Amino acid sequence: MPGEVTVLVSLIAAVVAAVFYGVASVMQAIAVRAASNREPDQTSAGVDPGLVVRMLHQWRFLVSIVLDMLGFVAQLIALHRLPLFAVQAFVASNLAVTAVVASWLIGVKLSWREWAAVIGVVAGVALLGSTAGAEGAAQVGAVFKLALIVAIAGLAVVGLAAAKLNEPYRTTALGLVAGLGFGVLSIAARVLDGFSPLELARDPAAYAIAAAGIISFMFYATALEGGSVTVATAAVVLAETIPPAIIGVIFLGDQTRPGLAGVAWAGFFLAVASAVMLARFGEAHQTEDVAMADAVARRQANAGPAAAELLSWWPVDLPLFPALPDTTGVS
Repeated sequence: MPGEVTVLVSLIAAVVAAVFYGVASVMQAIAVRAASNREPDQTSAGVDPGLVVRMLHQWRFLVSIVLDMLGFVAQLIALHRLPLFAVQAFVASNLAVTAVVASWLIGVKLSWREWAAVIGVVAGVALLGSTAGAEGAAQVGAVFKLALIVAIAGLAVVGLAAAKLNEPYRTTALGLVAGLGFGVLSIAARVLDGFSPLELARDPAAYAIAAAGIISFMFYATALEGGSVTVATAAVVLAETIPPAIIGVIFLGDQTRPGLAGVAWAGFFLAVASAVMLARFGEAHQTEDVAMADAVARRQANAGPAAAELLSWWPVDLPLFPALPDTTGVS
């Protein structure tokens, strides 16, 4: 019974992580557009080192960082009991959260196909969650952990090259690189020896987590700077889900509950395939999504000083007051 309660707590933690990550993605998309120096007609601009610094002046970015940190803590709790493939699939469902929140905060319009893909992500994750067994007991050595650091260094080089691409390839490529980095972060979090300051200082996996978090976020922010939040997040989800799942099964001994392997893989592929479809549909209105994010990001800048002070917390442009009739007589 205690084991079942622990699994339930881990499943809840995985869901909480997905919600926090999804909401944070949309808030970061708005903050990136507000802090960007990129011209609308620029097809490629490399990586802007000052982007994150300028984003620190955006309250949405600061709130999103808190949400990301809370999401990571919830993800750590989930990784303590669940296999990597289950946790990563749950985290992948944050794309559905992103799509729904973006439709509310930014005004992105989702077609029936995109809503179907959102439902597919949720259904796939639900199937997977029902089959998750205990995390594997396999231990890894220092070589495995050092390989994670080398992988992050390689991704940094690939990401710099991806930032030079033209759209629509730039957003997808940067999202994939960022997703692979977040995948390395998840693997490193899974193989941590402990959480005491001394254990963390001695563990190469802790340094892999720090490096992966910084590099992956920088590339993700760069992807959001010129692309659709749905497309960028879908690329991240795809890349951060499949590789860690495979590594968890092959190297870390992850497994499903007895007799449910087929259901688990069906749920996994349903969730990932739905995320890919959501990304594919999102490409059709990427320009529109970016324009809407720009409009929301610039609302405060275009408002008067008093309005900006009173309404700077408001997430979207909403008609708070009905339009008054024209009494000037000017037609």
